[in-house]
Amino acid sequence: MTATHGVSRIRTRTAAVAGIVTAGAAALSLVHAPGAAADAHTSAVAPTTMSSSAPAFTPPAGQGTTDQAPEAGDSAAAGSGDTGSAAAAADTAEAPAAKPAAAAADTAAQAPQKKSAPADKGRGAQYNADGTLVTIDRKEQPKPKPASDEQIDQWINEALDVMKAHGIPGSYDGIKSNLMRESSGDPHTINMWDSNAHKNIPSKGLLQVIDPTFEQYHVDGTSKDVYDPVANIAAACNYAADRYGSMDNVNSAY
Repeated sequence: MTATHGVSRIRTRTAAVAGIVTAGAAALSLVHAPGAAADAHTSAVAPTTMSSSAPAFTPPAGQGTTDQAPEAGDSAAAGSGDTGSAAAAADTAEAPAAKPAAAAADTAAQAPQKKSAPADKGRGAQYNADGTLVTIDRKEQPKPKPASDEQIDQWINEALDVMKAHGIPGSYDGIKSNLMRESSGDPHTINMWDSNAHKNIPSKGLLQVIDPTFEQYHVDGTSKDVYDPVANIAAACNYAADRYGSMDNVNSAY
């Protein structure tokens, strides 16, 4: 082999190696560069990227496997755009607010209703907003409306039976004389002009008894209504017995 041929072969091998290197470089640049081949592959294959949080499972209608309220750890899922979890959280938040309202309604329904005080039975009596009696001049005092003699007799006799059972002295005549002087036989008479009226403790009933005296000397077995004829007579006679010895000893205001 001549020197020229040797040089020629060396150049041929060098060129071949250079060609291989160049081809390899071209292949590498095609893989790494964002060229047309890469775009074609992307459009042919659907993307398979996954979101950072999978949507919560919503069971089909009629299945109650997930009907429990969300745990405290589910709050992050509710805030990640999961509408199912958000709705459940909203329902859970609203439920406690509804219960107190219902409980308040039940409490209001069960609470005892305040009863208004009954109107005073006294003839012509009127009261101020604060409950005090509206006093009047003596000349404006309503005229009494006496009961019948039969009614008065019956009331006195019934009261005498009660008084006897409790050892309270008094006679028919002594009771009737004081009764007619005090009320003219009207069980609904109320004095709206004297000193007791101005103290808001007006005298009431057949024997004109004020409420504190009626309550203190009330006789068991009779009505708690100061205008009740029998109760009024019995309480008045009980007071008179304590203070004067008997209603028979009373001949004027007492």
